[in-house]
Amino acid sequence: MKKFISYLLILILCISSSISFASEKDAAMREYYDEKMNVVEEVVKAKIIDITYDDTAEERPDIPIESDVRFQHLKIQLVSGDHKGEVFTVRNTIEYVNPYNLIFKKGESVLLYQTETTDGAIEGLRIFERPRSSAIYFIIGLLFIVLVLIGGRKGFKSSITLVFTGLIIFLVMIPLLLKGFNPILVSVLTCAVTSAFTLIVVSGRNKKTATAIMGTVGGVLAAAIIAIIVGNWARLTGLGNEEAQLLAYVPHFRNLDYKGLLFAGVIIGALGAVMDVAMSISSAMSEIENIHPKITNMELFKSGMNVGKDIMGSMSNTLILAYVGSSIQVLLLFYSFNVSSYAIINMDHMASEIIRAMAGSIGLVFAIPITAAIYVKFRKK
Repeated sequence: MKKFISYLLILILCISSSISFASEKDAAMREYYDEKMNVVEEVVKAKIIDITYDDTAEERPDIPIESDVRFQHLKIQLVSGDHKGEVFTVRNTIEYVNPYNLIFKKGESVLLYQTETTDGAIEGLRIFERPRSSAIYFIIGLLFIVLVLIGGRKGFKSSITLVFTGLIIFLVMIPLLLKGFNPILVSVLTCAVTSAFTLIVVSGRNKKTATAIMGTVGGVLAAAIIAIIVGNWARLTGLGNEEAQLLAYVPHFRNLDYKGLLFAGVIIGALGAVMDVAMSISSAMSEIENIHPKITNMELFKSGMNVGKDIMGSMSNTLILAYVGSSIQVLLLFYSFNVSSYAIINMDHMASEIIRAMAGSIGLVFAIPITAAIYVKFRKK
C-alpha cells in the first residue's frame, strides 16, 4: 500500500509537470490571439443605480410578439474590475419572441461583458447575466455542513475528497485536455487518482480499499472500451452538441480530439457509480470473510456477486436516469415536433448520449465480477 501511495504521488507530480511544461506555449498562443483581436474581454459586476428609460410595461396589443422589441436604459456603477466605481449607461434589449429575457429593476445587480482595448480603455459594455454566485456558494456550503453534521468524521473526510476531486478536475484534467493531451488517457488517470484518494481517505489503507480501487479502474476501463468500440462503429464525431461546436470555433482549440473528449465524458460520468459499486462489494466481502473466515474462495466470490446483483439494477437506473434528465428538454422538443424515434436515435447528439449511458452501465456491471475476483485473488488463505 505504501508503494501504491508513492506511485500515486509520482503520478500527480508528473501531471503537474506536464501542465507547467505546456503553459508557456498556451500563454503565448492566447497572447497572439488577444493582440490580433486588439481587445481584452472579461465579466464584471455592476449595480443598477437608475433606469432612465423603460418601455417594458407598455401594452402593445397591435404588435405581434415576433416584432415586439422593448428597451431599458440602465445607469450602472461598476463594483468589480479595474474600472470599479465608474458609472455608465447600457441598453438592455428585450425581444419578446425570446422566452428567456432579462428585465431589471433599480437596485439590482447585473453582470456585463466588459471589452477593453489593449491600453486599458473600456471599448464596450453589454449585458451578460444576473449574478447567481451567492446562491451557488450557499448550496455548496450547505452540502459540506450537512456532510459534517450528519456524517461526523466520515462526512468530514468525504468533504476533503470532494474538494480534492474538484481540484483534480479543474486544475489538472481540464487544462490537460485543453492542451491537447489524449482525453482517454487523461480521464483514466484522473479516475485512478481520484478513486484512490477518495477510497483511501474514507476507508483507510487496507485490502478492501485496494480491491475497490482496482475494481473501479477495471469498471471505468470496461466502460471506455465499450464506448470506443460502439462509438467508432456508430461514427460519432463528438461534435453533436452545441457546446462542442462552439469550442471547435475557438481558433486554438480546433485541433482537439472531440471524439476522445466524448469518450472521456463516458469515463468520468461512470466513475461515481462504479466506485460506489466496487466499494460496496469489497466491503461486503470483507465483512463476510471476517464473520466466516473459513469460507471457501468460490463461496466468497458467489457472495460478492450476489451483493453486486442486488446493487446492479438501482445503480444502472441511476446512471441512465441522470443522462435522461440532462437531455429531457431536447427530448420534449423532438416529440413536440413529432420527430420519430428512429430519427432521434440516429442524431449524433442523441446517439452519443445513449451510448454514453449504456457504456457507463455496462462498465458498472463489469465492475461487479472484477471486484469480486480481485478480492478473492488477493485473499490470504
